[in-house]
Amino acid sequence: MRNYEVMFIIESTLEDEKKEATIEMVKEIISADGEVEKVDVWGIRKLAYPIQKKDEGYYVVIEFKANADLPNELDRRLKISDSIIRHIIINKDEK
Repeated sequence: MRNYEVMFIIESTLEDEKKEATIEMVKEIISADGEVEKVDVWGIRKLAYPIQKKDEGYYVVIEFKANADLPNELDRRLKISDSIIRHIIINKDEK
């Protein structure tokens, strides 16, 4: 199993319940084939540049362990999510 980190930005205009539901959805995707190690919620931050005419986003970082196939599936599912405006998945083992 490899170490990964996913950072995603949720729309800041969503209700808190929907933000929590989105975080739980990502954790469930990871838990299906890997294990969640740490969830770090940064909260609402100003974006470096406007994304979809929005200036703020709700940042979340999740560290996890998984096989090499899971990041591709996670990337696919995050792309089609309406509440996530941007994401990035990093392999922490590569230098």
